[in-house]
Amino acid sequence: MATKFFLSIPVFLMALMPSLKTQTAPDINPPAGRIAIVADGNSPDPDDLGATAVSIALLRAAGLEERLVHYSHSCDLVRVSKISEKAEKERHALMQSSCDVTARRWGGFEKLTFFDAKWHLDPTIKDLCKAINASTANDPLWIIEAGEPDVIGFALAATPKEKHKFVKVLTHHPANDNAGDFYKWQDILDFEVEEVRIPDQNIKLKVNIADWDWAKNHPDDRIQWIWLIGKMAETDDVVSFQKGKWDCSDAGMVLYWITGASNGGLEQGSVTDVKSLLLAFIKANPQP
Repeated sequence: MATKFFLSIPVFLMALMPSLKTQTAPDINPPAGRIAIVADGNSPDPDDLGATAVSIALLRAAGLEERLVHYSHSCDLVRVSKISEKAEKERHALMQSSCDVTARRWGGFEKLTFFDAKWHLDPTIKDLCKAINASTANDPLWIIEAGEPDVIGFALAATPKEKHKFVKVLTHHPANDNAGDFYKWQDILDFEVEEVRIPDQNIKLKVNIADWDWAKNHPDDRIQWIWLIGKMAETDDVVSFQKGKWDCSDAGMVLYWITGASNGGLEQGSVTDVKSLLLAFIKANPQP
């Protein structure tokens, strides 16, 4: 019996080996073109606080910060009764901080303006129009729909139809698609842009808050900041469904894009994928 037991140990260890391997960062293989992100965060769900910080950090970690040509937040243009006027005002400030502080601390976004879509709607639309108008077959624009589609619809309506064939709109959840007050998802598709749909990113990126303890306890302030802004969403008092969760689900669309998009990108990226990319950058670029 003893001989049989010892002979089985190597087999047992071989079965464990995949879990013992060091996690490697996903390959960076972005598609041709540029990226634009339209997020909300001023709606009742505060998840875009963490998703915004993670999205910005991921683009920087991947060395793709110059490919981000538009970022707007607070795209929920008509307030609903579930969030008070005062609470929404707080969210605008928190979302702007998530953008500006993350961009400053991680670096590389000095040329980019992060727009508050609701409070500065006209310049937001004009900035997205500029990105659409610059699109060509060799340099398409990928628009990340991380909130209601209204800003995207307004920008498409204000740009030449011949440019729309060079625009791809990336989505992962119907809760965003049909939440607009002025445009629904079919309205966006009627502009003849390309629809790129991936699975619900909440499945692997809305996780127990303890799954982000690696960031909470990390010695680098850039990582701690990302944890902190996501924790602010978890302690939000407008909704209850984020309690105990750390949610960066919309950042899954950015992860999909930087790892290849429709050419083999991660359709179901995980916190482990985010962690490996961010920590690889931190290791290669330590703080002074």
